[in-house]
Amino acid sequence: MIFTDIIALIVVYVYVIAIFIIAEKVLKSRPEFSRKFLHIMVGNMIFAMPFFSNPWVMIIGLTLPASIGTFLLTEYSPIKIENSMTESGHALGLFFYSAIWTILLIVFGNHLWIVALAIVPLVYGDGFAALIGIKFGKVKFSIFGSTKSVEGSLSMFVVTAVMSVFVWMVYTSIGYAMPEFNIVNILLISAVATLCEAFSYGGIDNLTVPALTSILYYLVAVM
Repeated sequence: MIFTDIIALIVVYVYVIAIFIIAEKVLKSRPEFSRKFLHIMVGNMIFAMPFFSNPWVMIIGLTLPASIGTFLLTEYSPIKIENSMTESGHALGLFFYSAIWTILLIVFGNHLWIVALAIVPLVYGDGFAALIGIKFGKVKFSIFGSTKSVEGSLSMFVVTAVMSVFVWMVYTSIGYAMPEFNIVNILLISAVATLCEAFSYGGIDNLTVPALTSILYYLVAVM
C-alpha cells in the first residue's frame, strides 16, 4: 500500500507541476484563462483519489501543502510572491480551492465519492461557467455586487450534472463502492450548487459550493 501511495503521489505531483508551468508560463499573457485552466485541470485529481490507500496520505502529502502554498501566494501572505493566477482572480480563491479539499477529505474520507462529487461543481461547473459566461454571456444579473450571466449559470448546471454522472460511472467502473445511482438527486443537487454559486460573492464559492454539495449527497445517499 505504501509503495502504491508513493507512486500515486509522484504521478499527481508531476501532473500538477506540469499544469502550473503551463498556466504560469505558456498562458501568462491570458491571466483569466490561465486561472480557469489551472482551476479545471488541477481538479482532475478527483480521479486519482481512489488509488490512495488512506485519505490522510492525500491530506498530508497533497492538499495541506497545497493549502499552505496557495495561501503564500495571496496578498495576506507574510512572503510576497508575484504570480499571474492570484493577481488575475480573487485573492483567496486558490487558497479556498485547496483548503476545501483538505476539509472534505477529513470529514468524508470514508466516502471519497462524496468528496469527488462535491468538487465537481467547483472544478468543472464553476470553471466552465466563468469561461462561457465571459465569452457568450448576454443576460446579466447582479447579486451582492457580483455580476454574472444566465448563460454562465446554465452552463454550470449542465456541466455539473454531466460531469457528476461521468465521475459516478468512472468510480463504479474501477470498483469503488458507490450507493445506488439516482439521476434525480444529481440533477437537484447540481441545481442547488448552481444557485449557491450565484449567491456567493468573491472567491467564497470555492468553499460554499463544495461544502453544501457534500452535505446534500451525504444526506440523500448515506443517512
